[in-house]
Amino acid sequence: MANMQEKPAIALEIEQEAPLSAETEAYFDLCREKLGMVPNVLTAYAFDETKLRAFTTMYNDLMLGDSALTKLQREMIAVVVSSINRCFYCLTAHGAAVRQLSGNPKLGEQMVMNYRVADLPPAEMAMLDFAVKLTESPDRIVENDRQALRDTGWTDRDIWDISSVAAFFNMSNRVAAATDMHPNDAYHAQAR
Repeated sequence: MANMQEKPAIALEIEQEAPLSAETEAYFDLCREKLGMVPNVLTAYAFDETKLRAFTTMYNDLMLGDSALTKLQREMIAVVVSSINRCFYCLTAHGAAVRQLSGNPKLGEQMVMNYRVADLPPAEMAMLDFAVKLTESPDRIVENDRQALRDTGWTDRDIWDISSVAAFFNMSNRVAAATDMHPNDAYHAQAR
């Protein structure tokens, strides 16, 4: 597989508006340093640096910002939402993150295939059940759904964060599907 050429980040041929700014080049260099690659989602958005900054600002706030949700819990939401939406890009990239953050390759596969078989605490199961319902039938979210989260220890601020992560990945999944975005090959082997 090492000889296989990686599929482009995006199948759509969108013309780059201008050369990448020094700020974006530095951000991509940081990605290479920390991740060993520039995630294809970032190169896909790079055709318009305003869109790239909007995407990375929202992503970094939701996934790395201050929250009672751990990084692993946020990645679990990303994978479960992406599983419902069958998003190849996000299942691959964020499944690798779950494996890495948990140190448990089995958990990563459970999140991808069926989170309900995982041995999770009630609060995390409620969190994922809520994210699934928000993905599948957002019009059916009612106070009882929010109360189920509160009953397992989540606060209203936490519910906001759970909802925001789920909503972001629903949007990202749709953009990835619409543009034929493919994950970097490196994700497939990570933390196995």
